[in-house]
Amino acid sequence: VTMATNNPSVFLLTVNGQIEGANFPEHDNLYCKYCYVYGHDWAPTTGLEEGITQITCKNSQTQRLVWNFPLETTFKSTNPFGWPQLVVSVYGPDVFGNDVVRGYGATHIPFTPGQHKRSIPMFVPEPTWRLQKFTGWLLGRRPEYTDPKVVAQGEGREVTRVCSQGSVTVSFHIMSKDMKKMGYDVGPSHVHSATPD
Repeated sequence: VTMATNNPSVFLLTVNGQIEGANFPEHDNLYCKYCYVYGHDWAPTTGLEEGITQITCKNSQTQRLVWNFPLETTFKSTNPFGWPQLVVSVYGPDVFGNDVVRGYGATHIPFTPGQHKRSIPMFVPEPTWRLQKFTGWLLGRRPEYTDPKVVAQGEGREVTRVCSQGSVTVSFHIMSKDMKKMGYDVGPSHVHSATPD
């Protein structure tokens, strides 16, 4: 006879918050796309897995871009390995009016419940030789990743030269359910963090 146990086999991670805005000193009229990257044991159960903000212009006083774009997603998992990362890509017009990438960045979703703020450093891939740089300028194109999710993965990125571009600010409100029951201690819930990963 087997006894039924109360141990859950999954835990939940709820991510609420917003992509607040960005600081891109050299660019204006930008929008942001986001998506999540996570391990095989993770699955989104509610909310959006990806999205796109409105185009925004710089605030004349602070010179910051403000989106205040909501994030609301719940994940379920059986294993903390492959903890979700938020990947953000910022786009805007070049001198020819084409939308080009202005920056890529990623941050892990905070581990501890509560309020958190992250400043995500953004970068763009650099052309690797002068002719690419010249033809890119001539044609109004710059190097872009075919899949922005590569930003959150270690493999294949080490050969890419990058140039720093600015930052995106994200606020998170994190809630978890049944992690302790599964034996995972995520620490105190009163921790406030304003440091980038």
